[in-house]
Amino acid sequence: MRLGINLGYWGAGMDGDNLAVAQEADRLGYDVCWAAEAYGSDAATVLSWVAAQTERIDVGSAIFQIPARTPAMTAMTAATLDSLSGGRFRLGLGVSGPQVSEGWYGVKFDKPLARTREYVEIVRKAMTRERLSYEGQHWTLPLPDGPGKPLKLTVHPQREHIPLYIAAIGPKNLEQTGEIADGALLIFPSAEHIEDTAIQHIRAGREKAGNSMDGFDVCPTLPLAVGDDVNALADMFRPYTALYVGGMGSRKQNFYNQLAQRMGYEKEAAEIQDKYLSGDKQGAAAAIPHRLIDQTTLLGSVERIAERMQAYAAAGVTTLTLAPAGFALDERITALRAGTEALERAGLA
Repeated sequence: MRLGINLGYWGAGMDGDNLAVAQEADRLGYDVCWAAEAYGSDAATVLSWVAAQTERIDVGSAIFQIPARTPAMTAMTAATLDSLSGGRFRLGLGVSGPQVSEGWYGVKFDKPLARTREYVEIVRKAMTRERLSYEGQHWTLPLPDGPGKPLKLTVHPQREHIPLYIAAIGPKNLEQTGEIADGALLIFPSAEHIEDTAIQHIRAGREKAGNSMDGFDVCPTLPLAVGDDVNALADMFRPYTALYVGGMGSRKQNFYNQLAQRMGYEKEAAEIQDKYLSGDKQGAAAAIPHRLIDQTTLLGSVERIAERMQAYAAAGVTTLTLAPAGFALDERITALRAGTEALERAGLA
């Protein structure tokens, strides 16, 4: 099993520290460094900055938001980043959510599965550098009855095939991801539940496309905190978990809340959401069961984290992306090094 690092969002006042974390991950042999975007920093600019100041580690978008860019623009960006980084770019895509898609980008959040499928088909076709034409429900290239003509990408990516990942949570999205992508970006993964909540659906998609799981990258992100007091460490992540389970998206379209329900926390997920959406964020955080946090993070001593890593590897995870906790740089670097040590102790390096 390989390790990755997730820098989260840029522009939160820790940009210099984020770069130092990426450089230390590069030095330690981490496989990939991911950057996110929502409605602040864009991932492409961050990744170009990180790639220019690292040597071996891959850089990946987790994610480029589909409503933010046309598929041809995404192909251009992917090809450019792959070329500039010397073949170290990974393309992660996702539909975002209805509030961001419609509120920030002005793009209707409808038919996300069909939209994602068409998007991926156009991106892949554009990156082959053949002349681009496409007729679909959401995109038609060139536009009919106009001056447009089929064009081809003029930039040469470093590699013929840039790995393409999709951020997926729901069963149908996970199945389609297995069918059309090279990897899945997962969040709130529990080693005890990941087969039922994610991998079985990915496998179904792979089989639908005539493929096995060989070569497919199952890539969940887990917050990481090292220390002796597991309960205190878990409490650090209560606001984070409450935000996603309680406040991410609308009451009817919160994919993370639905995931918590599929993990067996139906009653608790409803309570967390009710409190969060009513403005009681502290109450929502307090309502989160300790076990839910512990199952979806890596907490404790290096030995305990190593045991958890073994469980994830046995469940089918191929790249474990870590999000080291802490506001101070030395805390994040210490956690990063502990991740490497834990992987070695688990016999997975």
